[in-house]
Amino acid sequence: MTKTSESTETAASTASDIGAMASGWLQKSAAWLRSVGIPAELGNDAPEGGRNTTERLKATLRRGAEALSPRELRRVLADLQGAAASEVSDVEGGRLAEQVMQWYAGAAPAERQDLWRLLCEQFVPDVAKIQQARQRYEDALGTSGMGAAEKHLRRALLTPRMRLLQRFAVPPQGMRFLLDLRADLLPLLKTEEWLGTLDADLEYLFSTWFDVAFLEMRSLNWDSPASLLEKLIKYEAVHDIRSWADLKNRLDSDRRCYGFFHPRLPGEPLIFVEVALVGKMSDSITPLLDEAAAAADLTKASTAIFYSISNTQTGLRGVSFGDSLIKNVVEQLLQEFPKLRTFATLSPIPGFRHWLGKHADSVWESADKRLRADLAKAVGNEALDSAQWLAVYDKPTELAADSAQAKLLIHAAAVYLGKTMEQGRPVDPVARFHLGNGARVERLNWAGDPSAKGVKQSYGLMVNYLYDLKRLDKHRSLLAQGKVPVSPAVESQAKA
Repeated sequence: MTKTSESTETAASTASDIGAMASGWLQKSAAWLRSVGIPAELGNDAPEGGRNTTERLKATLRRGAEALSPRELRRVLADLQGAAASEVSDVEGGRLAEQVMQWYAGAAPAERQDLWRLLCEQFVPDVAKIQQARQRYEDALGTSGMGAAEKHLRRALLTPRMRLLQRFAVPPQGMRFLLDLRADLLPLLKTEEWLGTLDADLEYLFSTWFDVAFLEMRSLNWDSPASLLEKLIKYEAVHDIRSWADLKNRLDSDRRCYGFFHPRLPGEPLIFVEVALVGKMSDSITPLLDEAAAAADLTKASTAIFYSISNTQTGLRGVSFGDSLIKNVVEQLLQEFPKLRTFATLSPIPGFRHWLGKHADSVWESADKRLRADLAKAVGNEALDSAQWLAVYDKPTELAADSAQAKLLIHAAAVYLGKTMEQGRPVDPVARFHLGNGARVERLNWAGDPSAKGVKQSYGLMVNYLYDLKRLDKHRSLLAQGKVPVSPAVESQAKA
């Protein structure tokens, strides 16, 4: 193949991809509009039994449970349109957006939802314009005008709502405002489908603004500003920090803590990871959180245990940068401690107990008959069956790790983590994160977390995910094929 034909083929392939992207976007938009019974050229969704914003803007009086009167709605719309106007500069648009932000801060929840409706219904994409731009792009395939046509298509895909949201990000507190706005609307997405377009735009913008290329990793320690340490206490999501003494223990000489920061959110970690430097892979969180325990000898440390990873911003849901944080932390640790050989987590299994409650019958049937018989004998109930066996775990952490009760529950956890997939992904959220980063399910730990939270989530079980730096790509490849990478031990437990 000549270079010219290779170039033409590549261009055609790229064009096809972008054309497909635009087509997919149009189809999704049209499908959404049809699903709520709205003509594609209008884009107005009326609340059940109520009026959409176009009808309300033309009215004189408020009706029913509408929060803003038509006059107030028109004023808010005018302010939004002023901020979004293409003829004003980004700086001026940002100043006008800041005025809307000030109004929003004092608005009632229902009034805020009216603003969301304006964003969703009055700042809609020009479908005809996009279709024309797409046709122009397809007509230009393989010609010298393809670049200009692609540029034209990209501009057509930039909706007035997207431009308005970008203007909100201009003021110093704009990023904080947008993150909080999305955090407010996320719980409503399942019941208020009309919010889907606004959420999609915000998620897209955040994925760009919070790209890892713009983030800074910092090491956090006991000498960090008190305001920052307070954020660690506030945002710790895995193992609650009970006191300042607890926090000091987590920042001791044998510990490390790292976080990602964005320049528009100074002093606010987006995500942080807590690391323990130990001599071997940890099987319980209790000694790691023991404030009275002596610090480990760093000269003998061979293992880095990631025992807590916390996202701090609800508004960034769906924007992933945790994998990059772990990679950067590993590199930083190796620079400081070149003798480290093992990088692993000590992780909760948050979805296990709930899942097992739904699949107890199938898990019972999958277990070896001898193991089921041992359990029945151990609890003194020879007639124990699939409908009864979970009842024996009233106080699971008091059972011995080698008991029949423990072995059967570990079998269930091995099936859950190592065999169960939904839509090609692991069902457990923590497993999705680590396995997606190239780790493998290494070991299940009985009574790893005896706290009330640990028992409620997973009967106290915890898991080690191993980051084998030489096999990360191999593990990702296995996962892409629908096979969860697990250690031989976990594989055997899943078959037990």
